[in-house]
Amino acid sequence: MGFGGTVIGVFGMLPTAMFALAGFAAPLNRRFGPERLALLSVLATAAGTAGRSMASDTSELMAFTTLALVGMGIANIVVPPLVKKYFNDRVALMSAIYLACLQLGTIMPAVAAVPLAESYGWRASLAIWALIPAVAVLPWILVLVRRRTNGTDHAARTGKKIGPIWRSPISWGLTFMFSMTSLITYAMFAWLPVIVTSAGGSEALGGAMVATFSGVGFLATLVTPRLCARAANPFPIVAASALCFLVGFAGLLWAPLTAPIVWAIFLGLGPSTFPAAITLINLRSRTESGSAALSGFTQGMGYLLASPGPLIFGILYNATGRWELSFGFLLVPLIALLAGGYHACKPRYLEDTLTPSRKSGSDAVEDVVEGERLQECSTSCA
Repeated sequence: MGFGGTVIGVFGMLPTAMFALAGFAAPLNRRFGPERLALLSVLATAAGTAGRSMASDTSELMAFTTLALVGMGIANIVVPPLVKKYFNDRVALMSAIYLACLQLGTIMPAVAAVPLAESYGWRASLAIWALIPAVAVLPWILVLVRRRTNGTDHAARTGKKIGPIWRSPISWGLTFMFSMTSLITYAMFAWLPVIVTSAGGSEALGGAMVATFSGVGFLATLVTPRLCARAANPFPIVAASALCFLVGFAGLLWAPLTAPIVWAIFLGLGPSTFPAAITLINLRSRTESGSAALSGFTQGMGYLLASPGPLIFGILYNATGRWELSFGFLLVPLIALLAGGYHACKPRYLEDTLTPSRKSGSDAVEDVVEGERLQECSTSCA
């Protein structure tokens, strides 16, 4: 099945486009509950992935790919409220496990796809990945059956309604923190090998740097959620991550072959703000409804804002034949990341920012007590 450049470009844009689209399905969480949406997500992912292996033309392949990606996007949205609902006392641990699985789900197919295709054909190489979401179908059915048996299946429709999510500075802070991290990360994944080879490095070195970039990011994913949960205000993590990005940019721009693996390590530490943002979705919301609304807004808007990043980075390079403008462009999302992180990391809750009211003397006392409780939660959630 041969593809032209346009088709390849469309396939390249599908993941972020579908993840952004899935973000706006967050209101369904209140109507149907995260468990039903989780079951829907694994069914769609399994069906889409299996269908990809049986596609006979480009249109079928694109349709099944879209279905699989929508399923994955819904899963992205519902996992934070599920963690809030079932593991509210272990937010950091469960966030780290989820994010580690997410990273492995990106790395493993990339590593195994070619060997599997060479041994069993490309259809088998695609079909085998449908087994993973298929295995998850039965557990979610059992969860729903148990909830119905226990009489708790109506809970999704009785939660407190969240106000307009876009009015909260936490929502926009997390959105910019999430989206700008994703934009920079996607740009580096797409262009890091080209940066290396254009400086005279080998393709093997470019591949090694991408592998280092991914590996360091995976390790950071295991640590960052716990660090965020331990701190009342984890903005220093955001600032340190931005500094790592900046060091990596400077190294690649001015001395790309002097210490290439070192630059890749710094770049790999930069996206620590991604697991930080996912963890903060639960740390900055009181309720499952708040977590669901914040997750949908942050990831839906986030992927939408991030998607043009690699394209703009490449256009600037192709227009000049140099990397200065491209890296200069990345300074804009880096500044936006810092600004978003500043607002997202402040020790407060989404629900409080959506219900402003005049404070009486007793209310002020309650605020002090609540601040102390948030500090205690930061310790216990870790």
